[in-house]
Amino acid sequence: MSSDYTRFTNLKFGRPSERILEIILDVPGKLNALNAAMHTELAEVWRVIDADTSVSAVLIRGAGGAFCAGGDLSMVENNMTDWETLLTSWKEAKNLVYNIINCSKPIVSALEGPVVGAGLTVGLLADISITGRTTRIIDGHTKLGVVAGDHAAIIWPILCGMAKAKYYLLLCETLNGEEAERIGVVSMCVDDDKVLTTALSICEKFVKLPPAAVRMTKYSLNNWLRTAGPTFDASLALEMLGMKGPEVKEGVSALREKRKPSFDPSCPL
Repeated sequence: MSSDYTRFTNLKFGRPSERILEIILDVPGKLNALNAAMHTELAEVWRVIDADTSVSAVLIRGAGGAFCAGGDLSMVENNMTDWETLLTSWKEAKNLVYNIINCSKPIVSALEGPVVGAGLTVGLLADISITGRTTRIIDGHTKLGVVAGDHAAIIWPILCGMAKAKYYLLLCETLNGEEAERIGVVSMCVDDDKVLTTALSICEKFVKLPPAAVRMTKYSLNNWLRTAGPTFDASLALEMLGMKGPEVKEGVSALREKRKPSFDPSCPL
């Protein structure tokens, strides 16, 4: 029986092919940046998909040639000022990562344009990630003044090794699609106009494969990520701690005022 997705009012869904569910991030004018309601639904939808017997594979993409520009800045500001909001964000960020990991159905991400923050979480935790050559991948956390906690510690060192993970996560350097494929951050890089068709064709391959074999293989491989769970839990908790500190205040103010941030170098750590 197909599950009911109508309660997810901030996500869009499609059925581009038999037994394939498409999730579309669509926020016009904001490069599909997630608002609080979208963040909540994106964390929860994977449990519904896991139980949906009509779905054999999931394609997630952004609308308008962009995947996702991260979380809306207002989400960060609310985390800084409201304790209950911060606790909710912590719980949802944790659930987003673990629900993707524990979703039995294979997930394919089609990465175009900017891929940042919470969007990057989904993009890289997908089982297969397809990127365009000019796609711009950036974690973005440390430049904002918080720990790279969303997903980075659980997946980047496994994908590309610790040396590359530290370089890109500590410095917030931008990766284009070709370099992301070269170092192993994504599965495949294709021409920009081939991203969606390639991702869909991979989903169609999953539909034809024996489902139990695919899903149990995914479960086995994701034990590497479950093993890294305590590392992720610590990084996420430290990200939430940073929401109450001075660095994120300066980072957000600089973004709002469109200027370079000025962080105090005299940190006691």
